[in-house]
Amino acid sequence: MAQATETESRKLLSGLQGVMADAAAGQERLDRITRLIAASMGTEVCSIYLLRDADTLELCATQGLAPEAVHVTRMRMGEGLVGRVARSAQPINTANAPAERGFRYMPETGEERYSSFLGVPIQRLGERLGVLVVQSRDAREYSGDEIYGLEVVAMVLAEMTELGAFIDQNTALAERHKQQVMFRGACAQEGVAMGHVWLHEPRVVVTRLVSDDPEAELARLGHAVDQMRLDIDDMLTRAPLAEGEQREVLEAYRMFAHSRGWMRRMEEDIARGLSAEAAVEKEQSTARARMETVSDAYLHDRLHDLDDLSNRLLRRLTGQGRDTGAELPPDPVLVARNIGPGELLDYGRRLKGVVLEEGSVGSHATIVARALAIPLVIHARPITTEALNGDLILIDGEQGIVHLRPEETVAKAFRDKMAMQAEAQERYASIRDKQAQALCGTVLSLQMNAGLMADLPSLPSSGADGVGLFRTELQFLTRNKVPRRGELAALYARVMDAAQGKRVVFRTLDIGSDKVLPYMKKTEEPNPALGWRAIRVGLDKPGVMRMQLQALIRAANGRPLSVMFPFIAQLEEYTQARDHLLREMDREAALGHKLPETLEIGAMLETPSLAFAPRRFFEGCDFISIGGNDLKQFFFAADRENERVRRRYDTLNVSFLTFLEQIVHRCRDTDTPLSFCGEDAGRPVEALCFAAMGLRALSMRPASIGPVKSLIRRVDLREARAVINAARANGAQSVRPAVMEWLDQLG
Repeated sequence: MAQATETESRKLLSGLQGVMADAAAGQERLDRITRLIAASMGTEVCSIYLLRDADTLELCATQGLAPEAVHVTRMRMGEGLVGRVARSAQPINTANAPAERGFRYMPETGEERYSSFLGVPIQRLGERLGVLVVQSRDAREYSGDEIYGLEVVAMVLAEMTELGAFIDQNTALAERHKQQVMFRGACAQEGVAMGHVWLHEPRVVVTRLVSDDPEAELARLGHAVDQMRLDIDDMLTRAPLAEGEQREVLEAYRMFAHSRGWMRRMEEDIARGLSAEAAVEKEQSTARARMETVSDAYLHDRLHDLDDLSNRLLRRLTGQGRDTGAELPPDPVLVARNIGPGELLDYGRRLKGVVLEEGSVGSHATIVARALAIPLVIHARPITTEALNGDLILIDGEQGIVHLRPEETVAKAFRDKMAMQAEAQERYASIRDKQAQALCGTVLSLQMNAGLMADLPSLPSSGADGVGLFRTELQFLTRNKVPRRGELAALYARVMDAAQGKRVVFRTLDIGSDKVLPYMKKTEEPNPALGWRAIRVGLDKPGVMRMQLQALIRAANGRPLSVMFPFIAQLEEYTQARDHLLREMDREAALGHKLPETLEIGAMLETPSLAFAPRRFFEGCDFISIGGNDLKQFFFAADRENERVRRRYDTLNVSFLTFLEQIVHRCRDTDTPLSFCGEDAGRPVEALCFAAMGLRALSMRPASIGPVKSLIRRVDLREARAVINAARANGAQSVRPAVMEWLDQLG
């Protein structure tokens, strides 16, 4: 391959295919490959370094360096030229290696004799597996064709590594996809689960890497690309309301599918001896590697488009993918890079849990996972490249930890933890129909959050007093077009029917920020959480809000109706929203429709400004619900989407509790019912402290009601308040240590 001609490339790849076909041991294969590459490229040295763990590279085979250095020479990611190639996933080509930045001399290898150096990453779909190196005594840089040819060979080595071609007792390499792996992600929905992996986008395994008939492979690729382009054109034709930005995104997607540069690179790979599917995967690996290094959001999205197009092509070329006939396991844990709310709803409650590489605590998928009450861990990278369908997987949603293929000791400890939780749930079931009454006689109202019809069966079994928050945006987020008024009215009526007379608080559409409707043009904002969202959208674009209010009035059909407006920041916003609802009541009456028996109109207090609103606001509200998730992030100026800061501030911080106490006093002065809604309401210690500060209604996920009720029934709120006051008087930053010590003493 001195001239890196297509014929020479095909000869080398055919030789690699022969090595794969032989029943040789792993080390012998590695040794033969280095000799083959060195001879083909006319270099004195060829070396293969493979990753032993996430941060350690090991020299596993060499032609030209000291053979005693094999399995002895190791380096960290980023260390030396080899480590730099592995970390950056980019080639290094130099005529004078010792003069290069970061060069590290390994005396046991004898490489000081070699001046030129070319190293390329061995990687598969963005997953770094090792580094392939050639070296020569001559001080020269390798040509572009030689670099390209070596990258093609590295891609084949990546597939061979993935398929376990180099595993034996001599290499001492761990067999991929067999060893246990732990991922530290972020908690998006609490809970624990044990099950077996179900990949949303199953891995396409390319087993046919090399071909000696480029014309046939080019024809296969061309046919698959033509079919894919027809599919995309059909998608554009059928896309509902495809206009504005959404249309632009789809057109950009189609533009990539027709990219001549993309096709040319794959055709060149095939000409050098790769099969059609191997050529597609080589380009996909390049796109994945680039995605990790670009910070520009637009470019990242376009590389994501290229990655998705590659997946489509691979499924066509290999016949693998979702429609392989594989059946969902009885205890499926969904693993995906990301997933939309509609797709997650299609799986429904069959899932034991969900693990995503991407996602956010406020994403559509998170909202649905909470509604389905299934544990969700996000930012668990790179689990989609590690997991295989059917792998045993454990999710600890409380800690944001995922164990893949765990050892039996870990699995046993996890099973014990789940058994203890099941035992606790049995205890909670015994108090399901009892009040959340503290020892001092104070009674709390514990209500549940909901957003889907599927949530409502949990109402009687959870022991909830009602639905303190029904999120109405889920019906909008999971559709491709605006729901009709009649559809919404029928849905809301079914919700009321399922509640069997218990109070349901409907929160009007809370969109914007991280909840963008599929058919709504996204507005680019520097800080969406503080931008055009929720009631601000409703008041600026009142058509949808009016339609939703009409649907709620008709759904009530003479029954009591409670409506709550989200993200109110000042009195005027509440009075305008309230006026909208009262006008719709008058309109429905004029049309002869039956009005609700009673109407409660409330607001969510999610901005600190509203706590300081005029007294007239509190007098004008029939009820107020503190939206704890947003209020806490604005109070501490800590974005709840930012893992570096969102857990930095304690809910039981003295400042925050004092602020809540102020809201309690303002509502007491005007006799306005007050509740707390959010994740913290479902944490027993936090719920106890809220109750001690004067809150008498809490709304949480159904599974949290039992633990909260159990703790409330065992304590005297007056004693808890005394502990909190003492901690405040002592200058504590958080009351948590004092409260936990007091609870430990109670036993």
